[in-house]
Parts: sequence; structure tokens; C-alpha cells
Amino acid sequence: MTEQPMSNQEICLAMLRDSDRDRYLACLLSSEDKRGALAALYTFNAELARIRDLVHEPLPGEVRMQYWRDLLEGSAHGSTEANPVAASLLSAIEAHRLPRQTLVNMIDARIFDLYDDPMETRTSLEGYAGETASALIQLASLVLSAEEAAKSTEAAGHAGVAQAVAGALLLMPLHRHRGQLYIPLEILSATGLDRESFLAGKDKARISAAIEAFAGLGRDHLAKARAAPLPPTVFPAFLPVTLAEPVLVKAQKAGAALFDQSLQPPQWRRQLGMMLALMRKKI
Repeated sequence: MTEQPMSNQEICLAMLRDSDRDRYLACLLSSEDKRGALAALYTFNAELARIRDLVHEPLPGEVRMQYWRDLLEGSAHGSTEANPVAASLLSAIEAHRLPRQTLVNMIDARIFDLYDDPMETRTSLEGYAGETASALIQLASLVLSAEEAAKSTEAAGHAGVAQAVAGALLLMPLHRHRGQLYIPLEILSATGLDRESFLAGKDKARISAAIEAFAGLGRDHLAKARAAPLPPTVFPAFLPVTLAEPVLVKAQKAGAALFDQSLQPPQWRRQLGMMLALMRKKI
């Protein structure tokens, strides 16, 4: 018997299962009729996030990002149908009237990932998170309920910062190896550090203080997200955010030790946490 070729949605879900297991589960916990568009958005995000891992220099990375920018701006290179993620993304944009400029802004913000320049201020970090993690939550909310999405804008803004901080803490050992730094320099300065001394990893006490303050910034934003209005219809867009708090709490306790240990809870615990959060409708 000849096997039927996989649909674009199935391809996106399969890619997401390998590249971002948490958002893959968030798709499965969403209503079936929204799954294809969510998978397209999340796989697009995963493709942007992994570009730094695929290139050795920033310029090839910018070329890869330009492909997506051209796609969104209507000047795609070659047949879109040849790229299941691109085809699915354009279908999701059309079906749910998603703002293309938000996706273009996401690409532009991700250029920061290709370089080793530090975050200067908290405002810089919040702006980066706003155009990446927060924007993704808001786009997913539009897919789930165009009518209710606007009510969750404040929650999405704060939740995205909390999620971005947790993500940076999870990846801190890798970022340090590369010479990347997502902790704002003003936080380092307040603890008596600069970029070089933080990356050197010798002043454990001050490094721990900087990590504690950085994780605390994430927890502050998470508390604000929890206090903001969040319609139940768009809650599945916030499911990955429910995994941030355990990481932020562990980071504050670990301090400089997180350079040498993983903060990531086991997969079964993350899955259980997301399912319980969906039942309770609380991030």
C-alpha cells in the first residue's frame, strides 16, 4: 500500500516535536481546528531560533533571515509550496488575518541572536522579548480567538518577558560558551560586574547576585502577567509560559552554579505542569 504524503500541518508538527517539544505539546492541547496555524507559527519561531546554531558567522544567518523577511513582504524566492513551513505560515496569516509586520519585527529582533553584543538595559531586554516571545503569544492568541486576543495584550507583554528570561537562563551555559550575554549590562553593573568578568565566571558571589536579579526580573513580569486579564479562550497561547516559574526559582537558588548544571525540569514534569495549568486556566 502506498503511503499518503504528509500534509504541511503534519510536517510542521513533526518538526516542532523535534525542535520545541513544549510548544509541540501546547499545539496538541489546543483545539484541533487551530492546531495547524499554531504549528506554523511555532515552527517558524523555532526556525528563527535555531539559525545561530546553523551558521558560523552572522552574515549567513542574516541571509537566512532575509529569506523569511522576503516571504512575508511578498517577494519569496522560488516556490513557497516547496517549503512546508513557509506555505503553512502564509496560510495561517491569510486564514487568521495575522499582522505580517509583527512577524517581520520578530525577524529583525532575532538578528541580535546572531551577534555577541550584550543587552545594554532592562528596557532593551524587554523590547527584545516584546518583539519575540510576547509577539508569538499574541499571534497565537489571535489564532485562538481574534475577538478576545486584544484583552490579553498586557498579559502577553509581561508573560513574554518572563518566558524570555527563563529561556536565557536555561541556555546560559551555551551562551557563555559562545560569548553571548542576555543579562542587561545595567544589572551586571549594579552587582559590580561587566561583560568580561561575568563570562569569565570567577567571581561567584557577584555572578550569583546578577543571576538572582535577572531571574527576579522575570518573576516580577510573571506576577504582572498573572494579575492581567486573560480570557480562557486564548489561554492555550500561554501554556508554554507556565514552564517559566520553576526555571526562574531554581536559577535564583543556583546562582553561579547554573553555569555547570541544567535548570530544565524533566519532560514528564513539564507536560504534567502544562496539562494542570490548562485545567486551572492559570499561568
